[in-house]
Amino acid sequence: MHDTLPHISNFPSFKGTEIKMEEPFVNSQGVVIGDSKYSSPNSPLNNWSEEVDPSIMAGDEWVHPTNDIGWASKENALLLESKKREPTKQFMHPQHETKD
Repeated sequence: MHDTLPHISNFPSFKGTEIKMEEPFVNSQGVVIGDSKYSSPNSPLNNWSEEVDPSIMAGDEWVHPTNDIGWASKENALLLESKKREPTKQFMHPQHETKD
């Protein structure tokens, strides 16, 4: 479970990247973001009416930086993989092996 969130099938691991998992936070609407429950009593989705403007749920305060379904996309999984260092190559020299 270290550096990964198993609540989403095929969720990529942040282990080996410089990205650190962040805690859930409460946004300006009183909604908990990043707790994996996707439900909050204060959420506009749970209090929907014709008076609720959908744009209220737009912006960065509605997206968790490390616990977001977007990380499960192919593009973001590849982005994480590109940030991982391969232990066998991290000390490679273009002309000499480290044991030389």
